[in-house]
Amino acid sequence: MPLLSVKDITVRFGGILALDEVSFDVEDHSIVGLIGPNGAGKTTLFNVMTRVYTPQSGDVQLAGTSLLSRRPDRIINLGLARTFQNVELFSRMTVLENVLVGLHHKVVTGAGYLIGAALGLPNVRRIEADARRQAMEAIDYVGLSSQADRPIAGLSFGTLKAVELARALVCRPRLLLLDEPAGGLNHDEVGHLVDLFKNIHRDYQMTLLVVEHHMNLVMRVSDRVICLDFGRKIAEGTPREVQADKRVIDAYLGTGDGAA
Repeated sequence: MPLLSVKDITVRFGGILALDEVSFDVEDHSIVGLIGPNGAGKTTLFNVMTRVYTPQSGDVQLAGTSLLSRRPDRIINLGLARTFQNVELFSRMTVLENVLVGLHHKVVTGAGYLIGAALGLPNVRRIEADARRQAMEAIDYVGLSSQADRPIAGLSFGTLKAVELARALVCRPRLLLLDEPAGGLNHDEVGHLVDLFKNIHRDYQMTLLVVEHHMNLVMRVSDRVICLDFGRKIAEGTPREVQADKRVIDAYLGTGDGAA
């Protein structure tokens, strides 16, 4: 059974068909690239998986469980986390505090924490200390340990991207959705991402689904690549196969029937 199974997902916004019966599988412990021109439906699909949007038809299953039957705030409990195309962080909080938000579902919602906090018991301090330890481990992993206590405001965009990644990693998800992680980064930072994603895949035993316009990154890290265009899947295969597919070339260069 695949870890993620997308089955005939269709999404309409008024008269616009954003996704048209899109289907594919993501195997456990793989890295899959999801590519396509602007407006192809990539982020819309991520928003379906994380319950921001509800499709008109189809289903998305994670390890056999339908994500569409769960509330958005419960998706993380199934082992799914994501980063965003536009960084979503709390500007008045420190790096550490932002990463700790990634453990909120485990800490604050736990019965032991709630009871202990109400009674002032020592177990609350132990839970908070363990959460801080896990957060610092994730911060150190992305190379930001020296900035853990710095406020988010004023940090470079590349650093903000790393903070958001640490916040996702601290959840220890089975599947991590990365929405344009190389967006706004320079050449050296993109090169670092290639190594970082490979290390995350190995060290965390994590499956990655990567939406990205930076083709060099996608082709270097992915086991398989899926291409969308105008809400439809037009190609799927190894990086070499997809890169050579005429439909993909036409979609990006605007020379085929699907040209804008």
